[in-house]
Amino acid sequence: MAGIIDELGMGVSEWKKGQRVGVGWHGGHDNTCLECRRGDFAYCRNLQVPGISYDGGYQQYMLAPVEALVAMPNSLNDAEAAPLLCAGITTFNALRHSGALPGDLVAVQGIGGLGHLGIQFANKFGYKTVAIGRGSDNATLAKKLGAHVYIDSQAVKPAEELQKLGGAKAILATAPNSKAMSELIDGLGPSGRLMVIGATPDPIEVTPIQLFVPGPPVYIKPRNVSRTIQGWPSGIPTDSEDTLRFAELTGVRPMIETYPLERTAEAYERMMSGKVRFRVVLTM
Repeated sequence: MAGIIDELGMGVSEWKKGQRVGVGWHGGHDNTCLECRRGDFAYCRNLQVPGISYDGGYQQYMLAPVEALVAMPNSLNDAEAAPLLCAGITTFNALRHSGALPGDLVAVQGIGGLGHLGIQFANKFGYKTVAIGRGSDNATLAKKLGAHVYIDSQAVKPAEELQKLGGAKAILATAPNSKAMSELIDGLGPSGRLMVIGATPDPIEVTPIQLFVPGPPVYIKPRNVSRTIQGWPSGIPTDSEDTLRFAELTGVRPMIETYPLERTAEAYERMMSGKVRFRVVLTM
């Protein structure tokens, strides 16, 4: 959500009435559990999530814990900023913790709500950016978003294509398809990391040997790798502020469709259809 502070709670002094703020997935933490005491607020045992722990943003006014607030840059309007507080922070945060450095080969699997932002961030981070999508129709969009290479997973095997390019330092798995994620593991280079942010209940399949041997036939050309599969949740409000500042500086923006609040049902149906490009935003 993105909006303006209308009233401050008792004892709140670091925020101002009328200040533009946002609230993302991280809707507050208890400050008392072991993880919070260690400063790992993202892993709070009593994490609050807007719309689940308390009423969310499908309304003109809402109450939010002060721990959830995100300061908003003036140059980003609310409709642009809101998706950056969910899909934006998730892709930004995962990429910057992937271990990849500028110039490294980084692939983004999926060109959707998460992926279209992941491609932009990967390009702006200075990575050699590979977009992996289904079908040739996505190639033009992928290149427009900043991909240097497009791989059509329906025409070729993405892992083999990534190895032809030297192997990926990181693969950002955004599309919720465990089978597709499993097929990408062999595309990782030495010390490569599969960063999983696309949520799916199905298992990712990997053999132990895939994590330290690059692929058959190993007896012809022995080589070692050390691959990692890591899940990455969203992040805390300061991570959101980093995301917004970076987007402000580099021009990363979500592709959105806007609907007024009174057309919420229509907007929700549009979202669930899977045809939206790429985020539906309710405006007040």
